[in-house]
Amino acid sequence: MPVFVDTNVLVYARDPSDPEKQRRAVEWLAVLWDRGSGRLSVQVLQEFYVTLVRKLAPPADAEEVRDDVAALATWAPVVTDLAVLEHAWAVEDRFGFSWWDSLIVAQALAAGCETLLTEDLQHDQTVFGLRIVNPFREAPPTD
Repeated sequence: MPVFVDTNVLVYARDPSDPEKQRRAVEWLAVLWDRGSGRLSVQVLQEFYVTLVRKLAPPADAEEVRDDVAALATWAPVVTDLAVLEHAWAVEDRFGFSWWDSLIVAQALAAGCETLLTEDLQHDQTVFGLRIVNPFREAPPTD
């Protein structure tokens, strides 16, 4: 089954400031690349680029990050359309999440995922059938 990856997981994989989180993020991404099961959204790609190039100190090389974005674009990025917005409103209303977290959940559901990797929501919570997994609390599957 496809697994939706939130921006923070991608950033930790490139940011050496927290070696343990970087190691775990890299482990998860390796499994998803190997299985062809990673999914994300155009929003996640945008946030990933801006965070690495403009918010990290020192910033990452823009060309290298653009290459990463191009590679990640093979993961069938979800585009936010009206249906995704409406689903995000439903998530926001029912669960009280922030707008941006609600939008990520809606995008993961639109991508057909049963799992969302993020550290921003409660680990092991289920939202409209989507299981939230904190990749820094749970190892990637080995089978």
